[in-house]
Amino acid sequence: MTPIAIDLDPRLDLVLERFVDVPPELVWRAWTTPALLEQWFCPKPWTTTDCEVDLRPGGAFRCVRRGPDGEAHPQDACYLEVIPNRRLVWTDALRPGFRPSGSPFITGILLLEPEGTGTRYRAIARHSDEALCTQHADMGFYDGWGTVADQLVALMKHD
Repeated sequence: MTPIAIDLDPRLDLVLERFVDVPPELVWRAWTTPALLEQWFCPKPWTTTDCEVDLRPGGAFRCVRRGPDGEAHPQDACYLEVIPNRRLVWTDALRPGFRPSGSPFITGILLLEPEGTGTRYRAIARHSDEALCTQHADMGFYDGWGTVADQLVALMKHD
């Protein structure tokens, strides 16, 4: 299977890239195991609950992010590409089974490359227009996605 081409547009795409000190297999496991996702997937004091992963193109990725004041933000997305230990692509523009959602926000891309004993970790959020991209950046994309990457690494180092 030929991977989907990833051409980045700095006007529309936000990218978090770093070296993480765990191998790609552990990063992959953290991203694809509901019980693990619930432990790291949003910055504390927020939590992730009700996580569902149907790891195949067209399969569901669902979870609920819960805030400290009881607010709930469900995420309902569809996997587009699944290459174990290397690449995961999903979007909330589609629901499971490739059904249109009616309210697209991002296409998420996780790229994992072995690097020494760890992983070159790239998380990408693609947007349909510059205003949405700017809004996502202003909401704290880099701090938030960086924090959860740190939480993932801490969890998997002790797993």
